[in-house]
Amino acid sequence: MAALPHTDDLRKLFSKLIDGSHILHFHQVVDAYGHLSFRYPLDPDIFVMSRNVAPAQVSEIRDLVAYRVGDAEPLEAESPPGFAERRIHSEVYKRHPQVNAVVHSHTEAVVPYTISGVPLRAVSHMCGFLGANGLPVFDTADHMENSDVDDLLVRSENMGAHLAKHFDDGNNVTLMRGHGFTVVASSIELAVMRAVYTQKNASIQTTALMLQGVTGVTGGVKSLSQDECMASDKTTQWSLMRPWNLWVQEIECNKVYKKML
Repeated sequence: MAALPHTDDLRKLFSKLIDGSHILHFHQVVDAYGHLSFRYPLDPDIFVMSRNVAPAQVSEIRDLVAYRVGDAEPLEAESPPGFAERRIHSEVYKRHPQVNAVVHSHTEAVVPYTISGVPLRAVSHMCGFLGANGLPVFDTADHMENSDVDDLLVRSENMGAHLAKHFDDGNNVTLMRGHGFTVVASSIELAVMRAVYTQKNASIQTTALMLQGVTGVTGGVKSLSQDECMASDKTTQWSLMRPWNLWVQEIECNKVYKKML
């Protein structure tokens, strides 16, 4: 990371990136796979994420890599190997200048909503950011080019660009068929919170659907209205630091996670 000046503000972002990676693992939003990134505040054409390592194992500055938004290549030629799917991050940052943090997850609670045709929508007051109309589902099969690998991963500029379009019109979360989901936000803290609560919302909605199936209740699961989504999202953002500070304390007390800055 010698390419970026290690100012106090940047070190705070490095610390948040490490904490966020650990929090996502602690809440089982990621396991050995998945990743978190942030946009470099002094140059919007640069973003930072960890090297190709499990999120729980990110622990120090040398685990982090700075990339160019334009081509998702590292600023430094001698950087450690990166994630195959860093185009998820670069193409979102390229298309959406208001986005400053991205999370990609494969959590099993959400994947059924990427393949079943059942829309995932906000059903809890903590999840208004999901919206009332059901999340869009990105499918790599719809965008294959000859050079793309047919493994459902977002490896290329082509795939990343098509995924990034799904965040138009203020959408915060996009499902990915047979794969997982991607979350965008204005900060690391908000991106992590949205990822955690996307998983929680999926679990709540699945439980409600199962209850209806077992009991024979009809009429569908009642979700939030659009007005409720907007109002609850504002309230959740207002209280953002309460869960963040709790989650940081939880990982600091857990010997699995190490941070050496």
